[in-house]
Amino acid sequence: MTVPRQNSRRSRSVLTAGAIVLVGGFLALAFWPRPVLVDMAEAARGPIMVTIDEEGRTRVKEPYVVSSPVAGELQRVTVLPGERVVAGETIVAQMRPAKPSVLDVRTREQAHAAVTAAEAALRLAHADLNAAQAKFDFAESDLERAKTLVERGVASAVTMERAEQAARVARANLDTVQAAIAMREAELANARAQLIGFDDVGLATALADSVPADIGIPLRAPIDGTILKVFKKSETTLPAGEPILEIGDIQGDLEVMAELLSSDAVRVTVGDPVIITSWGGDTDLNGTVRRIDPYGYTKFSALGVEEQRVEVTVDIGTPATERLSLGHGYRVEVRIVVWNSEDALVAPSAALFRHGGEWVVFAVRDGRAVLTKVEVGQNNGRDAEILSGIGEGDRLILFPSAELKDNDRVAQRQFD
Repeated sequence: MTVPRQNSRRSRSVLTAGAIVLVGGFLALAFWPRPVLVDMAEAARGPIMVTIDEEGRTRVKEPYVVSSPVAGELQRVTVLPGERVVAGETIVAQMRPAKPSVLDVRTREQAHAAVTAAEAALRLAHADLNAAQAKFDFAESDLERAKTLVERGVASAVTMERAEQAARVARANLDTVQAAIAMREAELANARAQLIGFDDVGLATALADSVPADIGIPLRAPIDGTILKVFKKSETTLPAGEPILEIGDIQGDLEVMAELLSSDAVRVTVGDPVIITSWGGDTDLNGTVRRIDPYGYTKFSALGVEEQRVEVTVDIGTPATERLSLGHGYRVEVRIVVWNSEDALVAPSAALFRHGGEWVVFAVRDGRAVLTKVEVGQNNGRDAEILSGIGEGDRLILFPSAELKDNDRVAQRQFD
């Protein structure tokens, strides 16, 4: 009876020990440190560029504004934006003399008085003409008599000279009076013109019959190009110099204007390559920085932030045949390349962070995150040039959390 009891006690001890070991194993497994799940990327050699990205607008380099050459009446403009025109041939607008304005009572009475004065001055000039003509006739007759007397030897040569002088003076006086009559006639015509008003139906009819139908001034296209904008479409009266329409060469004279922050503009130089994107086509366009304005101006952003901007002009290098749909005033995106390298050690910018005033990364080695100091060159916000600290093919942790520590176990996060 004693042996079975001892066997029972031994079995109970073994079961108890096994249970303790099993529970301990489960507890150890439950509380054993697990690897931190992270996103990783490799450092690799390849091209990298640093660009300044900004919104831009296309524009014609030298647009031509067709204006009214004189004050007059603009006929209805029949050309439309987008139409092609030929320099010196295509008539884009037509001007005619302006109609007279309305006369108020005071102006009309003053004009009547001016007409009366001009008529009186003309009559006085005709009277002076009669007197001058009589003096001239007498001087001519006196000259003929003096010639006869000198030939007969009755009169001296001095008498002949005096008669010739008197005849010349009489001729000059006659010419002066005739010129005065022409001036008085012009003054009378000018005074009568002041009485013309568009409400004078009879006079308007007479003028319409006397003025040729083609007296209008045709305005021809100054260049070969395209109508960009029509400022005045309907028939109207315009002063001299009033803009009518705008013409430009979209195919051969198109450029891009971008407003850069002054802090970005100082990094740009003339001749920098430019990539033009988001213009609506399937491929990007090429360009070159042609001009950087030497002055800045203040502009408020959409959020109301005061910014100092500088205008930068970009020449489009892509042939016009590959951007036929691009016009004047279109929105585009420009990427100005300020630095680039075709063979650099590139790492994602998301792997970099500051630690102790230096750039560091978490490099994954043997399943652990190793805090590694790196020397960074250029950085475009997406990728960074690594000068030293890591090598090609090293796996780096992207967006490391603040809880991640040096030498922590890590594992690649898997996505379903």
